[in-house]
Amino acid sequence: MTHRRLFAARATRISAAMRSCPSALPLGLFGLLLAAAPVWGATTPTTTAPATAAPATTAQAKPPAKPATPPAGPKKIGTFDDWTAATNKEGGQTVCYAFTRAQASTPALAGRGDVVLTVTERPGGRDAVAISAGFAYAANAAVKVKTDTAEFDFYTAQRSAFARDGKATVQAFQKSKQAVAQSPAPKGVVADTFSLKGFSAAYAAIVKTCPAGKASQ
Repeated sequence: MTHRRLFAARATRISAAMRSCPSALPLGLFGLLLAAAPVWGATTPTTTAPATAAPATTAQAKPPAKPATPPAGPKKIGTFDDWTAATNKEGGQTVCYAFTRAQASTPALAGRGDVVLTVTERPGGRDAVAISAGFAYAANAAVKVKTDTAEFDFYTAQRSAFARDGKATVQAFQKSKQAVAQSPAPKGVVADTFSLKGFSAAYAAIVKTCPAGKASQ
């Protein structure tokens, strides 16, 4: 066979092999190949690493990062009729509180938030009695809270009112069936009625969990 014929025969076999291959890659496979592009398109030398070298993936492997621990939220101690007792973390210390929502409000105020009566026990402060009004008080506003046996003055700050004598207020709550707060509202005066059913049990629970003179962790 002459040199020209031999060349023509080889060209024919190569052309036939090219015709048997697809002219384009499937799109899905093309995406996978693009993901591997850093390997193919790298500009670093392509010399083979020494046999004693560890694979790059092994040398660079890192343990998976641990998920961040979410902050601990309030923990319920229990429900006592109309009152709920719970704990929460405040400055790294456990704070205990008992709360109830207003059973009735007169007159009803459009757009008003929750109205909540709370008693809180902290390591550095006992019998903190507060009302969340659901609206912002005017400057220097005063609130009157009347129980079955006594009446108490509360001072205000923004959206909350605080008992001036928390200890006496708690003692009155323990002897009463309800408390009525008279608050200056954006328009007129609003009366909020709170049930005291279950207060004594809820109060006993938070005092037990956060006893006086002991900082709970």
